Amino acid sequence: MSQEQKLSDLKEMISSMERTLFAVRSLIAELSGEEPAMSSRNFMKAQSSAMPSAIRGDEEGKVIIGAFDGQGMTDESGEKYPVPVNYASKSKIVVGDKMKLTITSSGKFIYKQIGPVNRINVLGPLTCEDGQYKVLSGGKEYLILTASITFHKAMIGDEISILLPEGVDAKWGALDAVVPKVGGDDIENYAF
Repeated sequence: MSQEQKLSDLKEMISSMERTLFAVRSLIAELSGEEPAMSSRNFMKAQSSAMPSAIRGDEEGKVIIGAFDGQGMTDESGEKYPVPVNYASKSKIVVGDKMKLTITSSGKFIYKQIGPVNRINVLGPLTCEDGQYKVLSGGKEYLILTASITFHKAMIGDEISILLPEGVDAKWGALDAVVPKVGGDDIENYAF
């Protein structure tokens, strides 16, 4: 293993330890009734700055490391890159997840989720206001990508399970599942 690879691995280990420490502090704050350890904006900044070699060139093309912000990827310098909504929806990418973008020599953008953050699930009804889908849970509104709604064939009023970064006051959630409506006559038609 090269010295550069060892250094990269050590930086990744530190980043992982920082995420774990953040999650522990958030749990302590939650149990003691305090506010979350940091806002989602500060969390994104911390995630991006902890990333090793944010931009480098190699045989694959230009590689950029960043963190998912709910709609796209932001690198450590604050530059934003659009993440395809179908990929974000199907992969259930959560705010703060570390991502790698490879821009090939032909100009193709290839995204990969490389460092998921700790997640929590919350439930709530699906709403839509001014064309923006939201899930209401715990007195908060969480924005949801439209592609997730169409992919899961969700409808307004459905009970939705979403993924959120643990201990972060995120505005965006990743649709995990539509909770099936089971009861009465429907139970006979539900395939187990």
